[in-house]
Amino acid sequence: MHTFFRALTGLVALMFLTVAAAAATRPPNVIVILIDDMGATDLGCMGSKFFETPNIDRLAGQGMKFTQAYAACTVCSPTRAAMMTGKYPARLHLTDWITGSVRPFAKLKVPDWTKYLPLEEFTIAEALKTRGYATAQIGKWHLGGPDYFPTKQGFDLSLGGCDKGQPPSYFSPYKIPTLPDGPDGEYLTDREAAEACKFIAAHQDKPFYIYLAHYAVHNPIQSKAEVVAKYQKKAAAQPEYPQKHAGYAALVESVDDSVGRVMKQLDDLKLTDNTLVIFTSDNGGLILGGNTVNLGIRAGKGSAYEGGVRVPLVIRWPGVVKPGTTNETPVLTLDYYPTILEAAALPPQPGQIIDGESLVPLLKQTGPLKRDAIYWHYPHYHPGGATPYAAIRQGDLKLIHFYEDNHSEAYNLRTDPLEQQNLLATDPKAAEPLATKLVAWQKEVGAQFASPNPEHDPVKDRAPAGAKKKK
Repeated sequence: MHTFFRALTGLVALMFLTVAAAAATRPPNVIVILIDDMGATDLGCMGSKFFETPNIDRLAGQGMKFTQAYAACTVCSPTRAAMMTGKYPARLHLTDWITGSVRPFAKLKVPDWTKYLPLEEFTIAEALKTRGYATAQIGKWHLGGPDYFPTKQGFDLSLGGCDKGQPPSYFSPYKIPTLPDGPDGEYLTDREAAEACKFIAAHQDKPFYIYLAHYAVHNPIQSKAEVVAKYQKKAAAQPEYPQKHAGYAALVESVDDSVGRVMKQLDDLKLTDNTLVIFTSDNGGLILGGNTVNLGIRAGKGSAYEGGVRVPLVIRWPGVVKPGTTNETPVLTLDYYPTILEAAALPPQPGQIIDGESLVPLLKQTGPLKRDAIYWHYPHYHPGGATPYAAIRQGDLKLIHFYEDNHSEAYNLRTDPLEQQNLLATDPKAAEPLATKLVAWQKEVGAQFASPNPEHDPVKDRAPAGAKKKK
């Protein structure tokens, strides 16, 4: 009998040790919250005095705020592909939103680019599944049709993920084929948050990865009437303030409410301390139609300038990131893939190409990143004003090359964040080293280029509203 009890006691002790060891080695949960079309200054913690974002501001106070974060592209689908793969859109040949802007009579003909995320790509969801993660995609996907939907790219669950670039309606019935309608009038952003909370509760006993890609704050501007009314009053009270679109502000608030609900769920289930949260946007804020104003930076979505690619970024990782910190390092969408890999103690696949760099040294404040430049390549036209261009940022210098007339512009972003003083106007050779690096990078990733258009007709071609002709 004594022998039996000793054996039982030893077995129980072993079980406790096993559970403790498993808890000690359990990788962090990961939640990536990607907002559609949110500008770099659309948050209170990023400088806005109009939009109210107390929950996201609180998240920033608990983590690290990046003041020079960039999207991988000036439009959505390429950035989302970079998020999934850690690769530059130019390497993927997925360089425009799907299906792109058609300009058949423009000066240049866009290349035959890829209009889906190839199944051969090893997504971050597929990587995390090898570590035992439960994976969910909630909200916008926009990386191809049914053959390329999220459940074919490593996600156990997908709700709302399809080939639509914007919701037909923010109020149920949504008319989104992969999201069952809720009660009439249910609000889409609320529903996405509720689905994320449900997934967290159902998978709290194992590591999980949630890609919460809100359809908000993309057009159409459809918001809760009472919230719109609140911002209409606020706009009337401060008429000189540049950000003033009440309907858009209500969309921003809905996103903030969602973040608050998801963070509360983590708190209630005591999961906060072991969850890495990344909050960011897929491109710069949309200024056409007056949705927002990108304070202190030039232009907006669909532009080569800072307003087209600068985005908000907040990362919270308790025990790793010192609360309330700010980082000015230029970082890029494709950095999140290797960051999450390192957080989960996962190596890349043999021979896998990852263009991004892990942000863990910045998050831990143990040192700088190794790279010295970041790049963009957009061989397309966009209603926001972009014509085919490529760009590089190295240190404080940014060089943009426009392919329609082969002219370049260079700016010192530290002294000239509005990109008003073209350095090449006084010193044509000022950016030659950057130009050399940009060309070498394009060759290395196999970038596709626009070519002379034999159908070019300046009379038939009408530049989209808001586009500015380059001199």
